[in-house]
Amino acid sequence: MKNDDNSVKIDGIDKKILRYLMEDARKPILEIARQIGISGAAIHQRLRKLEKSGLIAGSKFVINPKVLGYTTMAYIGIFLDKAMSNPVAVKALEKIPEVLECHYTTGDWSILIKVLCKDNEHLMHVLNKDIQQIEGVSRTETFISLNQQIDRQISI
Repeated sequence: MKNDDNSVKIDGIDKKILRYLMEDARKPILEIARQIGISGAAIHQRLRKLEKSGLIAGSKFVINPKVLGYTTMAYIGIFLDKAMSNPVAVKALEKIPEVLECHYTTGDWSILIKVLCKDNEHLMHVLNKDIQQIEGVSRTETFISLNQQIDRQISI
């Protein structure tokens, strides 16, 4: 199932199964099996192989944060005083619940994070009281997302 370059090789049936499940992870396996024309057991077997290969990293419910009152999404570039501060900063960022993603980056910033807050005041509090108080953080640069235009996974 793995190619020479360590990527996973999937066939047309695997792709169809994955497309159905990416569209709706709760779609019944038997319904997918009927639409594709193979048995439910064959689908389960293929899914187990895809999970074992690492291609499928799991399934999850997606929460709509706006329903909970979280309306301000921001990306924050974090400048650290020295590269040795990276692990310490990441451990501290993990403790801040508003931080959804954290990436080491190239360029000016050491770290880029994605945060979700209830409003701009909440964002300002997270910046001033949480992020900028982390040891090693010299400054931050914040970009507020006005509206997400594209939200998708890689196409199969």
